[in-house]
Amino acid sequence: MNILEIKNLCKVYGTGETKVDALKNVSLDVEQGEFVAIVGPSGSGKSTLLHILGGVDSPTSGEVIISGTDISKLDETKLAIFRRRQIGLIYQFYNLIPILNVEENMTLPILLDGKKPDQAVLSDLVEKLGLSSRLMHLPNQLSGGQQQRVSIGRALMNHPALLLADEPTGNLDSENSKEIVSLLRKFNKENKQTVIIITHDERIALSADRVITIEDGRITRDSKGAEVSAL
Repeated sequence: MNILEIKNLCKVYGTGETKVDALKNVSLDVEQGEFVAIVGPSGSGKSTLLHILGGVDSPTSGEVIISGTDISKLDETKLAIFRRRQIGLIYQFYNLIPILNVEENMTLPILLDGKKPDQAVLSDLVEKLGLSSRLMHLPNQLSGGQQQRVSIGRALMNHPALLLADEPTGNLDSENSKEIVSLLRKFNKENKQTVIIITHDERIALSADRVITIEDGRITRDSKGAEVSAL
């Protein structure tokens, strides 16, 4: 079953001589439970694509259908609610709230939605992320790897349809990078969590079920299974 359908997606910035076609008629489907890596050179359009999938940018034309909802047709209020409930975002620089502790950062999306955090879900995530002894710590009391684990936990608290990660290991050393990739793969396999990662890291790409290459705003290669190992 497709959890994501992208149809003829275009994104244009500027007009006239400053016009930039960031995405050019991009179409693709992603099945529930897939672990997808999106790669490409700087300026290829991969981050633009991720931001549109995450609802933090809007397409110029085309459709982005997540769990049957075309988010490109939602108004700002409905999009914000959908994003909180159905999309988990992980950034390179964590984007944690500095005055909130680990537990508060992880449960923030739930609280913003006017709901009470599920303590069983929180406890399970905290244990799997190795953060049990850090719940009351502030972000500046954590290592980079620990901060990124908090970011993952926050993204997963609502059981999102999509987990989107923009260079999640770009600010980490090799050891922490391996741990973060291992955790994302763990949630993908155990919970059938759909994961889409923007990355320059070849090791992440090779660990994915599928690698999509974007160049000059277009998909130039879509490799699956054995094809990924041959990259």
